[in-house]
Amino acid sequence: MAPAAPNLLLSILSPKVRDSLLSRASSVELPTGTLLHDPGVAPRYAYFLLNGLASMVVALEGGGSAEVNMTGREGVVGAMHILGGSSIPTECMMQLGGAGLRVPLSHLREEFAASAELRSRLLEFVQHECAAVSQIAGCNRLHSAERRLVRWLLMASDKTGFNELDLTHEYLAQLLATHRPTVTLAAGDLQSRGLIQYSRGTIRLLDRPGLEAVACGCYRVVRDLDAKLYRGEDALSLRPA
Repeated sequence: MAPAAPNLLLSILSPKVRDSLLSRASSVELPTGTLLHDPGVAPRYAYFLLNGLASMVVALEGGGSAEVNMTGREGVVGAMHILGGSSIPTECMMQLGGAGLRVPLSHLREEFAASAELRSRLLEFVQHECAAVSQIAGCNRLHSAERRLVRWLLMASDKTGFNELDLTHEYLAQLLATHRPTVTLAAGDLQSRGLIQYSRGTIRLLDRPGLEAVACGCYRVVRDLDAKLYRGEDALSLRPA
């Protein structure tokens, strides 16, 4: 599938800084399930996504897991690791397959140290990530499975640029830290109301205004964070057509 749009962070850099950053980049396909980094281990590479969706997941006591954030074509996977040597407990993998530009993390650190422009942009993105993680953590703790499911679907659609998403109920249950039957019931209710269509592992968003009315306020908070990223410059739109 062709990229819906280029990577937003790269698009907003000056040509000189972008060219220097990408001098050691390689184009890679990132199928669903591709592991981008393990918990507690500094990765070898950072990934500027061109399409698809990466999910940051934290393992919970007892064998469960919950998603704490997602990254699409607005940013870079691995930005947190350039800030220091602290162990980061999240695993990151591609939950919706796509493609990206892979850059050695060592090179990204060198460019980060050398360029005030890149440093400013990456710090803006990391601040954005931290704010989103905080909001999603509260959402996962306090809001119903249906509202969290709608929030997730809308966020995934915004970040990929597509209204059709290849997802299974089992996978969504793992991300939302709930049970598969709960997700099945919630998705069935949304489908009966004409808000989504679900068939053979594919969810199609049919009525965005209706879904936004159902979603918890956390969706609007994260959506507004995305809209203001990089000082609100209009390089790209993250909303799907």
